[in-house]
Amino acid sequence: MGRTGSNPLPTQQHSCGANTKAPRFFLGYHGEMVVVLHNIRSVQNVASIFRSADGVGIEKIYLCGITPGPLNRLGYARPQFTKVSLGSEKNIPYEQKSSTLRAITELKKEGYKIVAIEQSPKSIPHYEYKVGKEKIALVLGSEVTGLSETILERSDKILEIPMEGKKESLNVAVAFGIVVYALKYK
Repeated sequence: MGRTGSNPLPTQQHSCGANTKAPRFFLGYHGEMVVVLHNIRSVQNVASIFRSADGVGIEKIYLCGITPGPLNRLGYARPQFTKVSLGSEKNIPYEQKSSTLRAITELKKEGYKIVAIEQSPKSIPHYEYKVGKEKIALVLGSEVTGLSETILERSDKILEIPMEGKKESLNVAVAFGIVVYALKYK
């Protein structure tokens, strides 16, 4: 199991007690990234996005429209959220917003580039998008209806995941994971 010789990568201790060799740096995106979730219905999808967002170092998540948060309307933790997120909601700031359009307008004023994940005649494959050091707000929409034309028009860029099978879409949490890691670690 062990490798002899020197390894230039620092050792990290995982909570399970296993030592791993992993870089504390990456070559991809180094700017600030936030996520805007528009009318996502499923508690499990939102929780899964929180977990992936925590893993990739997202700064904040905006829960817009009917998108459920970690707490129910009475302020209690949603058991199904916690089960999927594994507590990642404690590591990422989040904010409820009634309007996605207002959220992205505010983020634009703060200097964020609005990057929608959606299939559209104006979209490009996510792997063709060139990231710089700009601040990015990734916007994902409803599992059924996606993002509205108005949101897409206000986006600076629209990215898609090419699909070659008979189904033309992926689960929103899966799509988020694919795109966010591809952008972060290009």
